Amino acid sequence: MKRVAITPKAAKVLDQLKAKHGDLIFHQSGGCCDGSAPMVFEKGDMYLDESDVLLGTLNDVNFYMNQDQFEYWKHTHLTVDVTEGRGASFSLEIPLGLRFLIHSRLLTKDEEAFFNG
Repeated sequence: MKRVAITPKAAKVLDQLKAKHGDLIFHQSGGCCDGSAPMVFEKGDMYLDESDVLLGTLNDVNFYMNQDQFEYWKHTHLTVDVTEGRGASFSLEIPLGLRFLIHSRLLTKDEEAFFNG
């Protein structure tokens, strides 16, 4: 079971960014700029520590969320999508005139038991 997924359209954009920038990570902090929008950075450009939770991997790109933010989202399944428009972040897709966003749904009972015991 996976806690995070990606739409085909967002996966294409992510692959484009990987080809241009190399190894990447997703991070969703819930902080400034676009709030809880997922942001993609070159691996090493975002400081990660023990307060960041690895939720899964999307097209070989790790998806992290700050532990405080995770407390709000731990009962949900997340799907990364992309839409036209400029976000207010430093995420790598912004110069393409695109921004990543999250669709969420509550975990099923089986998923809840699997992920949160």
